[in-house]
Amino acid sequence: MGRLLHRRGWRAAFTVADRVNAWAALVSAVERGYGDDIYEYTNDLYCRNWLHEAWLLLDDYIVQLWTPRIKALDARFKAATVDDDGQALDRFHRLPGPDLWWWRRHPRILTGDLGRSLRSAGAVGAAPDRA
Repeated sequence: MGRLLHRRGWRAAFTVADRVNAWAALVSAVERGYGDDIYEYTNDLYCRNWLHEAWLLLDDYIVQLWTPRIKALDARFKAATVDDDGQALDRFHRLPGPDLWWWRRHPRILTGDLGRSLRSAGAVGAAPDRA
């Protein structure tokens, strides 16, 4: 399945575990305050796109095995982001179809280069906690 998606244009023949781990890493970074720039952020969002595409190709066992983990990560991402219907990200990257909901949200904590870019596009969020 990873090879099939690679032939469809993905840069590598990823595994489900690879992309779930990438999604988990992105979710954790967004929860803390994403430290990279807008272009890295939009690139990182593609790990969730891969999972979305892969789900149509996977057998039922794999889907049942991984769906709870992905749903939990999706819930964490939603809690750590603000739904603005993609208005801020659309200034920097053409948004995909509406079924790819993660593109229509931006991090709640706006920090660093990403925070500056998103604020310049009208995003409203919070500053990171200074503990």
